[in-house]
Amino acid sequence: MSIVRVAVIGIGNMGASHARTLVAGEVPGAELVAVCDVRKEMESWVTSNLPSTVTYWQDAEQMMSSGTIDAVIVATPHYDHPEQAIQAFRHGLHVMIEKPAGVYTKQVREMNEAAAESGKVFSIMYNQRTNPLYIKLRDLIASGELGEVRRTNWIITNWYRSQSYYDSGGWRATWAGEGGGVLINQDPHQLDLWQWTIGMMPVRMRAFCSFGKYRNIEVEDDVTAYVEYENGATGVFVTTTGEAPGTNRFEVSGDRGKIVIEDGQLTFWRLRESEPEFNQRFTGGFGQPECWKCDVPITGIETGHPGLIRNWVDAIRTGAPLIAPGQDGIHGLTLSNAMLLSTWTDNWVDLPINEDLFYEHLQERIASSTTKKDKAYAGGQPADLSQTFK
Repeated sequence: MSIVRVAVIGIGNMGASHARTLVAGEVPGAELVAVCDVRKEMESWVTSNLPSTVTYWQDAEQMMSSGTIDAVIVATPHYDHPEQAIQAFRHGLHVMIEKPAGVYTKQVREMNEAAAESGKVFSIMYNQRTNPLYIKLRDLIASGELGEVRRTNWIITNWYRSQSYYDSGGWRATWAGEGGGVLINQDPHQLDLWQWTIGMMPVRMRAFCSFGKYRNIEVEDDVTAYVEYENGATGVFVTTTGEAPGTNRFEVSGDRGKIVIEDGQLTFWRLRESEPEFNQRFTGGFGQPECWKCDVPITGIETGHPGLIRNWVDAIRTGAPLIAPGQDGIHGLTLSNAMLLSTWTDNWVDLPINEDLFYEHLQERIASSTTKKDKAYAGGQPADLSQTFK
């Protein structure tokens, strides 16, 4: 395929940005040929902001069956990602979805199965995977430089959001509208990187989520979670939208040292010998392994959203390996679903989670949603998409 004909579904903040990226020629081998949005008034936006060669559609099904496109970027609200991706796969189209993969893993698992059956290229917008710091962290762990992972700690509290932010749309911070709070809206990148960089998922979790702790909202805005891994390692994940100033610090300890990413820097404290080796031979009182603070070379630049779109198009055209396969989206979502389920049941949760139980709890909260706008959104589209997304 020489040129991939791309359509963007959902013209909110992110959808409009992706459309502009394609129009600007930042993705060789791709052409924006169509956009789709349920709001009829968006046709005038398309006319004013995009070339005349870009067709506006209000109905995604009609666009997908038109034979005029090869691939779609889905940038609609969270609940719609799996449904529209499955729809596209059935039409033989390649798919890239915005994060998160969806709201609940049962729905996302169905999307992954449809992707596998279609044989089409499927990617997710985990643009933080292009950040050289996290690429290097993943490499240091996979290569064995850090040794066996023993502990992970991520404090990500710099997602401050005011009440006015939440009041800007009736769908925001509701179970029916977004399907959650800080975990589903702000944290999907960190939840992905948490398991992607260390190469493993927890086997069980105990979490404590507070709902509307700092703001007048019904979803979680403060979370502390403790996890355990199969190899005996443990981890903690702390996040909130109600803290200022916030912190973003990811620390991974192994039996050969410790790596910290904070303030845009990676620091590696490397042990001259592994802790188990030192412990086996040491006979003194208060000694510890010799430790070196290493300057680790970080190369490359973060290519972000345009870089991931280019990678997706390259995979379609040449078979290039994907940076962020769409099927990976279920991993970070599993972590956030597990945190909520642990809180709702006031108990430990084993991974993989009980997907039916999570869905039942989620539906109970949607049913008790506090506003008519929220309930209207539960059926599909929100009452107001003008400020989507994030």
